[in-house]
Amino acid sequence: MSTAMASHGHQHLQLEMASQAELESRDNNRENGGSFLGGWIHQPNGTKMAVSVNKKEEEEKGVKQPGGWKSMPYIIGNEACEKLATIGLLSNIVVYLTSKFNMPNVEASFVINVWSGTTNMSPLLGAFLSDSYIGRYWTIALGCIASLIGMILLTLTAIFPSFRPPPCNNIGKELCVGASLGQKALLYSSFAMMTIGAGGIRPCSIAFGADQFDYTSENGKRSIQSFFNWYYFSFTVAVMISLTIIVYIQDSISWSWGMGIPSALMFFSVICFFLGKRLYVLVSPEGSSFTSFAQVIVCAIKKRHLRLPSEQSQAEDFYDPPIKGDLKSRMVLTDQFMFLNKAALKTEQDLNSDGSVVDPWRLCSLQQVEELKSVIRIAPIWLSGINIHVCLAQLNTFSVLQALTMDRHLGEKFQVPAGSFGIFTMLVVTLFLPFYDRVMVPFTRRISKDGNGITLLQRIGVGLCISILSMALAAVFETKRRNVALNHGFMDKPKAVIPMSAFFLVPQYSVAGLAEAFSAIGLIEFLYSQFPENMRSVAGALFFLSIGMGSYVSSFLVGIVHKNTGGRHGKNWLGQNLNKARLDYFYWLLAGLAVINLLYFLFCAQWYRYKAVFPNETKTTIENTIRNSKKVTTSVKE
Repeated sequence: MSTAMASHGHQHLQLEMASQAELESRDNNRENGGSFLGGWIHQPNGTKMAVSVNKKEEEEKGVKQPGGWKSMPYIIGNEACEKLATIGLLSNIVVYLTSKFNMPNVEASFVINVWSGTTNMSPLLGAFLSDSYIGRYWTIALGCIASLIGMILLTLTAIFPSFRPPPCNNIGKELCVGASLGQKALLYSSFAMMTIGAGGIRPCSIAFGADQFDYTSENGKRSIQSFFNWYYFSFTVAVMISLTIIVYIQDSISWSWGMGIPSALMFFSVICFFLGKRLYVLVSPEGSSFTSFAQVIVCAIKKRHLRLPSEQSQAEDFYDPPIKGDLKSRMVLTDQFMFLNKAALKTEQDLNSDGSVVDPWRLCSLQQVEELKSVIRIAPIWLSGINIHVCLAQLNTFSVLQALTMDRHLGEKFQVPAGSFGIFTMLVVTLFLPFYDRVMVPFTRRISKDGNGITLLQRIGVGLCISILSMALAAVFETKRRNVALNHGFMDKPKAVIPMSAFFLVPQYSVAGLAEAFSAIGLIEFLYSQFPENMRSVAGALFFLSIGMGSYVSSFLVGIVHKNTGGRHGKNWLGQNLNKARLDYFYWLLAGLAVINLLYFLFCAQWYRYKAVFPNETKTTIENTIRNSKKVTTSVKE
């Protein structure tokens, strides 16, 4: 080791062991929120610095004293009300745009997909602000307020007739008047505010809930798993209520009430979140991970001429300092993307006499290198997850338009709203998750001898296979629906209800729900577990980004297909009149693309290596540090 590194090594702090009596006294003091002199740190200049533990101080740091289950009613209550509000508006928005804003089917589908795509991309910016600057609490708070404003603006378009175009003449659709510039501005402003709100809420809600528990303890880990169960349960219940009660109010009572109720629920969501502030754990932002990634790339390029050591175990060749901040684990050095390892190679010019880095754009830590590697490894798998959302996007647009042309009656009087058929997707997810957790996982554990049963990549792959079946079923039943319409003379009657039950659409919704339960939820767990510890908000944002990219790809495909089909000798696949169109061909196209995506995923899954970590010994609790101080001191001397 160089002289500078030897000097840096002797600056490792030594802890003087506290007596057992003092430890017991410390435990008693912590029960009462008091302080305890846990030990002393010998500094390089010969002085001693007292180390104390204070319960209130730990709570302010937001790491040692988690909020626990006392904070959960406020967090889950906020999430449930927010989902009731947003999904209550979004699930039926295609009907609102086509019936109240007089938009053609293709235009409404395009607007919804672009808005949905932008909304699901905005969490990436929210995650960046959260992890780097303002923290999860304020990101969620600002997002809730923005969503509330957006919902109020959209509700105004339903309450006041002057804020939307006049109703179409009953004679024909061609006499409809489109929305004015001002009316569109109000509509799109509401969409923009809800997009900003989603950018704050979606990437942080799960991570913020998990922050309330100490994930380094066994009890904390179990609590986090229980929190995820309650989170998804509240989510699916909220979705089902939205797809039934709220959509029914919109279709059968009035759009004013149907949009006013979600806005009121969003108001309660905001109040609920702020009421729990005194109980929350507030984890401080760790700084920009994107800057760290840029530093690794620049350092690796600058040191491209250096040779890597023949044995990676030669730790003295790499810069691997103690981790600062709240991280509790360190990532293991891997042999993938070896070129990036050069960013952590030390030279005599890289370190000051005290061991600090001279230029962070010339030397990075091994932790920084491995964090970038993990993101690079995740990227191809994440890309394969986009296609599932391309398939699911059709359930909110063309499948709803299909249902409008079919018999939706249950009994003689009750008619199921077209936008409510999405409940079958969520119902399958809700019923399947407990079955998966209680039956499938134990069974696959016995078969595979793996502690987790089916692996995360296998779960995603199964979902991608099922998504192919979903689109194939959609194509088959659309062919049947179209044939019934033609056989009964409805070719030129696009608004007529054909003599075929809309419940023929249930299989495609249900199979899509099964695909989502495997693939989409598997992708959430994959991102959360495989991303670097300090980027979990970004992991949540990337999941919603995959939804957004799915919407964008769907919009792109809709535009291409609509423009390039229906020439002189053919039918436009996505024409305004579904009875003349060939929507079934479009579904078969999506099924074919899903097959290609599955093959791509299988290739990436063979190449992927799961993240490996080990405990960050420099960030153990103070009592463990004191009790193991002899071991630490011995290792420093060696």
